[in-house]
Amino acid sequence: MKQTYMKAVLSGLVLLCVHVSAVANDDRTSLEVNEQGAIAEPAPQSYGSVPMPELSAQSVLVLDQETGQPLLAKNPDLQTPIASITKLMTAMLVLDAAQPIDEKITISTADRDTIKGTGSRLAVGSRYTRGQLLHLALIASDNRAAHALGRTYPGGLERFVATMNRTARTLGMNDTVYVEPTGLSSGNRSTALDLARLADHAYQNYPEIRHISATGHYTLGTQRVVVKKKRHKAKVYYRPVAFNNTNRLTRMDGWDIGLSKTGFINEAGHCLVMQAHVAERDVIIVLLDALGNNRRAGDAARIKEWLESGSTLPQPGSFIPASRT
Repeated sequence: MKQTYMKAVLSGLVLLCVHVSAVANDDRTSLEVNEQGAIAEPAPQSYGSVPMPELSAQSVLVLDQETGQPLLAKNPDLQTPIASITKLMTAMLVLDAAQPIDEKITISTADRDTIKGTGSRLAVGSRYTRGQLLHLALIASDNRAAHALGRTYPGGLERFVATMNRTARTLGMNDTVYVEPTGLSSGNRSTALDLARLADHAYQNYPEIRHISATGHYTLGTQRVVVKKKRHKAKVYYRPVAFNNTNRLTRMDGWDIGLSKTGFINEAGHCLVMQAHVAERDVIIVLLDALGNNRRAGDAARIKEWLESGSTLPQPGSFIPASRT
């Protein structure tokens, strides 16, 4: 049964763009689609007995995986930079390549961030297994880890990026483009609709990504750490090196999360793509361009509360039937 969810979701998402179906949030309005398939200006409309949540994110989609029905939407087809949400596709391609997961990869100067100048706890010259780098890319959103994974892909980085874009087309992500594997570039762009497709596909087909990305903590075990301060001699320590999931909801009671990835660069704002079980539903939640990390987490909490309120029962004309095979 689970294997049919992806087809149902894809069908529902396609139909979203040609049917009066989705509901906006901040102004408590519904999205209408004209005959040409374009999102029309939302008209005010109440929805259920509980007011719809006011959300910070500029683009939102909440999708019922079982039915393919959008439960809440706000600018779902707005193309915007996606920051480290990119790493979901990166992880999928790494697993597809089936390279040895225990193979050691050396972090090189090529893996440094020359776009935003961000740092990393992975020192140039250090060696990690491909499996460790996959954990660090998904849990800690480490950019050097993601870049190293793309760099060591069969055929190198150029082929990796080409495969990212080819895979996006295969999944029907027609408003998505990738230019590198980390998300540091604002050239990586997508929509909430496309990212819901991606998240559902990853959830249905990559148990490794589900397990890793929903984990609240990760440790590399005892590592050699060199600490050097100005005008002081460098000191060497051996201590556990631990990382927290960038999505703090994975460490909070009350959440049943099956897949998660966050992202942030200035151009993208704070982003979140997440699969969760809420109010007896399996849902995909996509939040793009929220105003801050707290606002992003707050948006997710308000969506959860809204779903649990029972206010998302199908309204007349709002249900999108999903095809089944």
